[in-house]
Amino acid sequence: MNVPATREDLMIVNMGPHHPSMHGVLRLIVTLDGEDVIDCEPILGYLHRGMEKIAENRTIIQYLPYVTRWDYLATMFTEAITVNAPEQLGNIQVPKRASYIRVIMLELSRIASHLLWLGPFMADIGAQTPFFYIFRERELVYDLFEAATGMRMMHNYFRIGGVAADLPYGWIDKCLDFCDYFLTGVSEYQKLITRNPIFLERVEGVGIIGVEEAINWGLSGPMLRASGIQWDLRKVDRYECYDEFDWEVQWQKEGDSLSRYLVRIGEMVESIKIIQQALEGIPGGPYENLEIRCFDRVRNPELNDFDYRFISKKPSPTFELSKQELYVRVEAPKGELGVFLIGDQNVFPWRWKIRPPGFINLQILPQLVKRMKLADIMTILGSIDIIMGEVDRLEYLKEVYGMIWVLVPILTPVLGITIGVLAIVWLEREISAGIQQRIGPEYAGPLGILQALADGTKLLFKENLLPSRGDTRLFSIGPSIAVISILLSYLIIPFGSNLVLSDLNIGVFLWIAISSVLLPLDFLCQDMDPIINIPF
Repeated sequence: MNVPATREDLMIVNMGPHHPSMHGVLRLIVTLDGEDVIDCEPILGYLHRGMEKIAENRTIIQYLPYVTRWDYLATMFTEAITVNAPEQLGNIQVPKRASYIRVIMLELSRIASHLLWLGPFMADIGAQTPFFYIFRERELVYDLFEAATGMRMMHNYFRIGGVAADLPYGWIDKCLDFCDYFLTGVSEYQKLITRNPIFLERVEGVGIIGVEEAINWGLSGPMLRASGIQWDLRKVDRYECYDEFDWEVQWQKEGDSLSRYLVRIGEMVESIKIIQQALEGIPGGPYENLEIRCFDRVRNPELNDFDYRFISKKPSPTFELSKQELYVRVEAPKGELGVFLIGDQNVFPWRWKIRPPGFINLQILPQLVKRMKLADIMTILGSIDIIMGEVDRLEYLKEVYGMIWVLVPILTPVLGITIGVLAIVWLEREISAGIQQRIGPEYAGPLGILQALADGTKLLFKENLLPSRGDTRLFSIGPSIAVISILLSYLIIPFGSNLVLSDLNIGVFLWIAISSVLLPLDFLCQDMDPIINIPF
């Protein structure tokens, strides 16, 4: 009878990057002791698309269609921070109506983002019903976006100095109807979820973050406010026209996953209040500062004059970014979304550094999941609310650098041997020329250093060195056999860790043994005629 052995060592498990609860291509290397989490290491680098470097090689107007790919669930906020940076850099005034429209779009985008957080979060902990319900309200928000911008997700709606287009006729009434309907939907969510005993068992007291911890880790958004800190950039920085509306900052003091859920539910209700006030008090006037199109533009008078008179092609506005730097931030659904911009009196930013909230908030994950159960990882990760489009960074460069350092010990001797062979051939030609009492071969390259390469090329492609009594096929493959055998010798040379030679004596004798194979191979290629010496 075979008795199964009990293993007491730790187990390392990969979660992701294709796990359905990873919320993107995030990989977690989890060390487990049974069901208890001992360690967790997040691995990034599967989705990075170089958004910062793209920004530094585009004008602001050209870059606007790209930014919605950072956080593709809160697209209006990425557009807002992209235009706010040059607006503050150039002290550009935004018309009142445009500011109200921006606030409405931002809060609708906040609601859509929180809805698509709520559904997958509930699915992560085993409740499938809310996942289907949230798409009902989210599609209504996207209908409003499509009517105003022409696009449901990637809008390209914000502009420097305003927005791209005014609200269409009847849009305000439809948005007010949505606000009334959505308040009843939030009440349904609260009745279905908030007091559910299974839900409370999974989230209450799980992933607790204290006040000092939240500050030291640089957390923001619901992650920070759920720990008892009433910090909201809409109140602190007073950007756009948020200070003209009556609304409250949502916060909790427990700091667990339940508190983060309650903060986001409360924020959706407060967003509806802001939208209703903005719709009822939206002023008239222009939706874009048209005067800014005439300022700080890089222009060529002759070319523009020709375009205007003959081609009738009006150039898109291009703004010169003054030589200064600043940091701009907005309160996104996931936290503080910021951009550090450096202008250099050019149409392209000299530096465009993105501060994504999800990337900062994710740093605390390994600390939160330690000493928790394996099933709690999904609860804690879901409560953080990440989008890998903004989280991802060039983590794969570490692996690339690691591969380079592994190849360096291999490529260095190969390169050294190649250079040595070329030097020996060049020296042999010089000595041969001196023995024969002639000036020497024609020099190729400076000081004749490329003559060896020229001689080798000549031997390969011009001169026929095949002996008259030699086996043609065997003679042709002979050099290949010698080279392949030398390369294969690398496989059995005793190397240690980091490709360090373990035993030099064995390596030297091995090379001597391989070189001794070449003499009988020489005789074999020449049909056993030792008089003709053919060096390999």
